[in-house]
Amino acid sequence: MNTNTYKIGRDIDPRYGRSCIARKSAVATPSNLASMAANRILNEGGSAVDAMVAANSVLGVVFPHMTGAGGDAFWLIYDAKTGKTHSLNASGKSASNVSMSDFSGKDQIDIRGAKAANTVPGAVSGWIEAHQRFGKLPLSRCLEPAIDYAKNGFPVGDSVARFSEFAIDLLRTYPTTAKTFLKNGVAPYVASDIMRNPDLAKTLEQIAEGGFDAFYKGDIAKRICDFLQEQGGFLTPEDFANHKADWTEPVEVSYRDWKVLAPPPNSAGFCTLQILGMMENMDVKKMKDSESDFIDHFTRATAFSFKDRDTYLDDPNFNHIPLDTLLSKDYFRDRFKQMHNPSLGPPEAGFGKKGDTTFSCAADEEGNVVGVIQSLYWEWGSGLVAGDTGILLQNRGTHFSLDPMARDRLEPNKRPAHTLTCSMVLKDDKPEMVVGAMGGDGEPQTQALIIMRVLDQGYSVQEAIDAPRWLLGRTWGEHVRGLRLEGRYDEKIADKLRELGHINVEIIENFSDLMGHAQAIRIWPDHLEAGADPRADGLAIGD
Repeated sequence: MNTNTYKIGRDIDPRYGRSCIARKSAVATPSNLASMAANRILNEGGSAVDAMVAANSVLGVVFPHMTGAGGDAFWLIYDAKTGKTHSLNASGKSASNVSMSDFSGKDQIDIRGAKAANTVPGAVSGWIEAHQRFGKLPLSRCLEPAIDYAKNGFPVGDSVARFSEFAIDLLRTYPTTAKTFLKNGVAPYVASDIMRNPDLAKTLEQIAEGGFDAFYKGDIAKRICDFLQEQGGFLTPEDFANHKADWTEPVEVSYRDWKVLAPPPNSAGFCTLQILGMMENMDVKKMKDSESDFIDHFTRATAFSFKDRDTYLDDPNFNHIPLDTLLSKDYFRDRFKQMHNPSLGPPEAGFGKKGDTTFSCAADEEGNVVGVIQSLYWEWGSGLVAGDTGILLQNRGTHFSLDPMARDRLEPNKRPAHTLTCSMVLKDDKPEMVVGAMGGDGEPQTQALIIMRVLDQGYSVQEAIDAPRWLLGRTWGEHVRGLRLEGRYDEKIADKLRELGHINVEIIENFSDLMGHAQAIRIWPDHLEAGADPRADGLAIGD
């Protein structure tokens, strides 16, 4: 790395992640507890899918502000036996009886509360569907670590503590939420406190015993819906019973000598692929020594992809998304030529979505590789714990538009457009890397950046994750739409970007949460290299 480009070094800031070099299997998540649970599953002979069921169920307990059984998920799964990569859409649809008239007089859907929780939570269906097809250990064993942490407690990490204090007013708003996530229903937990969620433990035990039907067709669904309707919500037991996770074909682009895959719409996965496709027209390797030019072009490519996302992304069962055009080489070349067209204005204008999530990944000794992106949408989702289930419900449905002319308008039985995405890189049709990151607008750009740093610029996985990042757009419900650079960048970089026409350029703190939490595994012929983000409480571990 060129240390004149940005300030980097352990003498400046010691918060660097520790990579894992493994021989047989590896896992990376944003929580050390989830990573260790998944690693135990792998060491017991479980598959990469088993490990991800364990990790994501644990994350719902120990990282409750960002993910859980009340959210949605997308999976990418490489099956070594068949040599095929599968995408699993575990996102839920809006209530069958909801309509824009339910929000009469409002210009947007409620951000928190029962009316924000207007889509069926799909994450659990993803655990069960993936496990039924690719699992080796019993589902009950995969859920055992999460049940244990919920029942007997876990030490609160820095991330949960920070976001509990930040959202204390929200957590106090709803009695069931305060009971679940505040000490004595009043005070936020601090790091190293022991938190328990016995109601969630009981719910997970029911899922472990009864699988899909226990959650979507039985007592759990009824209790969730009864509670929501008491609070003015819309979901019904029939909405839960009609839900299913769908197997889909990943979308893909070629990037130099590799193929990069992502989940298809209603995921925003094509944004990552578009950024890579436009940047393929540059010599990214040489740009390692010219960070301002790299950020400038990358940011403009990102802005183009976000404008396409905001124009086209929707439930494909309701509206056609022209992926053949949006992912074509001709389209990328045309966009690349237009990057500095002054009539288009600065790249920081004209788009903006929000979101929050967790990404985890695993590779097993049989060669199976899995990435899972799972979310409640905003931090703490709807803010509403559904009665005595212990489940914090997502607010993904707040994304729908109330404009009757908008493509992503609220309609019954519709999946909302998702910021959620993850990526898998293949060489000669075999996985070379799986990567993902949380953070709304940051998800596709962080993934594309890590892929380029590794493939083009020769970074190790952990170096690519550790290195300073930038964020175009906004996250966690912010109203700021600009370009933020982490503090290890020199101010001269920001000045150069302003000269190049960028607006709202800001230097922020080192290792900022705003940059998201990235995890990745690179698959070599004789070993695995895993990395976890030091911006979270994560861990890369393997055997």
